[in-house]
Amino acid sequence: EFFMSAVASFSSLAASPLFLRRVLWLDAATGVATGALQLLLSGLLASLLGLPETLLVATGWALFGYVVLISFIATRQFVPEGLVWLLIIANLLWVAGCMALLLLGDLVTPTLAGKVFIAVQAVAVGLLAELQWVGLRKAVAQPNW
Repeated sequence: EFFMSAVASFSSLAASPLFLRRVLWLDAATGVATGALQLLLSGLLASLLGLPETLLVATGWALFGYVVLISFIATRQFVPEGLVWLLIIANLLWVAGCMALLLLGDLVTPTLAGKVFIAVQAVAVGLLAELQWVGLRKAVAQPNW
């Protein structure tokens, strides 16, 4: 019963013309939070997570660049389909990068906390890509969004 209620709630939320825009802003907010964390605490995180500080700083700045793109897309009167596909692809590449870090042991040697950090990012970003895809399908099906 809980599962059916959750599915019904999600279906209702996904039917909103604002769904895609809200997902984009959620992606931007998580990007800002993660990027700021990685830039402001790069030294501490490097030792805690077993990840190179340069990797944390580089990906922190990359996240801010990504947030600029999301902000541009989310503030358009009509959300451009091609640019949302670019975000979806970028998110899927991020997931692939996370998986490579976890599975290819010679690239980095994260601690257990580092593995959890990477895995949580992979799952969260994969979910955001999925939500963007759902929102894009709805928006294309109803062009007046």
